Amino acid sequence: MEIRTIQEKSTMIKENINKVIIGKSEIIDLMLTALLSNGHILLEDVPGTGKTMLAKSLSKSIDAGFKRIQFTPDLLPSDITGLNFYNQKQGEFTFRSGPVFTNILLADEINRATPRTQSSLLECMEERQITIDGETRHLDQPFLVIATQNPVETSGTFPLPEAQLDRFLMQVRIGFPTKEEELDILNRFMKENPLETLEPVCSKEDLLKMQQTVKSVFIHTSLMEYMIEIVNKSREMDQIVLGVSPRGTLALLRASQAYAAIKGLSFVTPEIIKHLVPYILAHRIILRTSLNRSASSLEVIERVLSDTTVPTEDFSGV
Repeated sequence: MEIRTIQEKSTMIKENINKVIIGKSEIIDLMLTALLSNGHILLEDVPGTGKTMLAKSLSKSIDAGFKRIQFTPDLLPSDITGLNFYNQKQGEFTFRSGPVFTNILLADEINRATPRTQSSLLECMEERQITIDGETRHLDQPFLVIATQNPVETSGTFPLPEAQLDRFLMQVRIGFPTKEEELDILNRFMKENPLETLEPVCSKEDLLKMQQTVKSVFIHTSLMEYMIEIVNKSREMDQIVLGVSPRGTLALLRASQAYAAIKGLSFVTPEIIKHLVPYILAHRIILRTSLNRSASSLEVIERVLSDTTVPTEDFSGV
C-alpha cells in the first residue's frame, strides 16, 4: 500500500465521521493517528461534548468488531476480560469471553471503575493478550481502546494510575463547539441521528495494511535525536518528578509517522513532532505540584519544546 492510498482512505474515514461530528477536524486526525499507530486514545472533557459520539462514529466507519463497556464502581475485572465457568451440561469448565475480545473497545467513563478493575486493561493494552487462570489468549488485530473520562467531577471516580496513563498513546480534550458549529449541530440532529445510518468505509484488512505501511514513513536521524532531547529535558526539569518513559518516546515516533502519512507525506517534519508532543507527552509526566495538573503539564511540556533547538536539515531523505 502506498502513502497516497493511506491519505485517501484516511480522508474517506474522516469525511464519514464528519457526517455526524461537526468542527472537530484536528481531533479526528489525532484519533486516526492513534488508530494507524496501533495505539490507544484517552478522550477527556466535560459531559456532553461528544466524546462517546466521536468514538462510535469512528468505530462505525470501520468494518471491524466494536464493543462498549460502561465503567462503574461495581464493575469487576471478569466483566471486562471474561471468565471460566463450570458448564454442567458439558461437565467441564468453559471460557466465556468478555467485551475486550474485539477490535475497537470503548471504555466509557473509565475513571469510574476501581483501580483493581482498571488494571485488568493493562495487559491487553500493552501486549494485546489476556491471561486468565494461567492461560494466555491473544486478541484479534487491530485492537484499539478509546477511553473517555470527565476531568471535572471527582465524586465516585478513581484517578487513573500512571501505568494506565502511560499505555495511552495520547490524551485529547474535545472542547466546546463555536456558535456556528453548535447551530449546525442543532440543524443536523433536529430530525434524525446521522450516526444511526453511518456505514463503514474501510475494511479491517485495509486498516491492518495501513498500520503496516505507516512504519515505512521516513524519519531523519536528527529528528529522532530531537525527540530524545525533548524527552530527556522532561526528565531533568525541576518541576517534574517523573519524566517521559521510553514508551513515550516510541509513541511519539509511531504517531509522527502515522500523522505524516495521513497528511500525504512520506517523511516526518519537525512541525509534525512539535504539534503532537503535547498530546503524547503531557499526560506521561508527574509534576511536583498536583494543583491543576492537566493545565500545568501542558505548560511544562510547552516550555520543554521552546527550550529545545529544532533541527534544520533536509528531512525528506532524498
